[in-house]
Formats: sequence, C-alpha cells, structure tokens
Amino acid sequence: MRVTFLGTGTSTGVPVIGCDCDVCKSDDPKNRRGRVSVMLTWDDNNVVIDTGPDFREQMLRHDVKHIEAVLYTHSHADHLHGLDDLRMFCFRRGGPIPAYADPATFERIRRVFDYTFQTKTEGGGTAKLELEQMNGSFELLGRTIVPMIVMHGSLPVTAFRVGDFAYCTDCNGVPDETMQALEGVDVLVLDALREKPHSTHFSIDEAVAVARKIGARQTYFVHMTHDVDHATVNDALPDGVELAYDGLQIDV
Repeated sequence: MRVTFLGTGTSTGVPVIGCDCDVCKSDDPKNRRGRVSVMLTWDDNNVVIDTGPDFREQMLRHDVKHIEAVLYTHSHADHLHGLDDLRMFCFRRGGPIPAYADPATFERIRRVFDYTFQTKTEGGGTAKLELEQMNGSFELLGRTIVPMIVMHGSLPVTAFRVGDFAYCTDCNGVPDETMQALEGVDVLVLDALREKPHSTHFSIDEAVAVARKIGARQTYFVHMTHDVDHATVNDALPDGVELAYDGLQIDV
C-alpha cells in the first residue's frame, strides 16, 4: 500500500495568512503545509482520509484521476470543508462515492452539505456521497479498515488502522483500547502540533513519548504549526521518528 501525505499542517495551513515569521517566509518547501490529509492507494484504488479546504489543490498536485472512497476522522472544518470538490470524481464515476464517518460527523455532513443529498439541484452538479456510519471494523476494496478512538480534548476523533499502517491525527490522548488496537503496527502517523503544550493536540515531546509507547518501526508526525521549522525539529527527533511533509510518499 502506498501512503501519500497530501497535507501535514494544522488548521491555518502554513504559511499563515499575514504572518512574517521565519517558517512562513521560508524557502524550504517542507515548511509549506496544507491542511492535514493522506491518500492510501492499493490495487489501483485511491482512498482519501479527510477532505480539507486544500483538497482541490492536493488532488491537482498529485494528478489524482479517481477516488474510490473517503474516510472521515471528524467534522472540523480543516478536515471536512473541501468535500464539495469531490464532485468531479463523482461525475467521472457516474455516481456517488462511499464515505465513512462516525455518527457526529455523519450528521455534520448532512447539515452543512445538505444540498448534496437533494434529489434535484438547480444549476450545476454537486458531490454525491453514499454515507456509511462506522460501527467497528469493515471491509473496503479488499482491505480491513479498523476505526479506533483517539481524544482531541473532549472530542472523540476516529483514527484508522489498515494492515500495518495507522493514522492518528488531531489528538492529545490515546485510550487504552486504542493502544491495544495499535499493537504491532509498523508505520504510525501521529499528531504533533508544536513544541509548546496545547489543550487538544500532542506537543512534539508528548508525541515522541506516545510513539515510543506504541513502538512502531517508523513514526511520522503531522498537523504541525508554523512554530515548527522542518529541518531544525526533524534533526532533533530520535531514530524512527520523522516529520512528514506535503508530497511525501511511503510504501507500507
């Protein structure tokens, strides 16, 4: 399975609008971070985790021609509000795209994007989804998807395990049940917002501690702010832990 890091930034993206800090003005392309998302590819199937506000540009950058399914972690705008740009993939496939979400995200999608579920829409077309509420592990395109709960402050967020790969974004707590479900994972993607502590995200040091506890062979950090200079922070990380960056591709 190939994992493409579509975006690795926090909700503001990096550069931040109007900011003149060193990271926002950096010439290092690894300091340019779209809203966080990954694409999983196997057997010529593309499965996207989250559709944030940068989704259109991410699809163009990687010349993505088709999407077979979408997995949603939660309903915050930086993970959801590019949903409308699924429309071209729906047009090409001639029908709706399966989208999997927890009940709260399911209801937010239906409320915010209510027009996509109307039988008839005046004017241009819209994205069409087949919404599926997740209730435990499920089969998708020949793979087993294992949803898990991580905590984003008081908000439960869905993490995903697919084989030896796990994706845990937007969190500052991993319940014991999820720690057990992560046992034996080979490649882990984990939230690491910045060096300074935060109320709903792991700091860099906290994420390193959690990564060591989980014990994956390789861990990649995502959801970084403009407080994180890629080269400086990445060089200081322990073996087996790296900052991901937009455009990074790995095979699991």
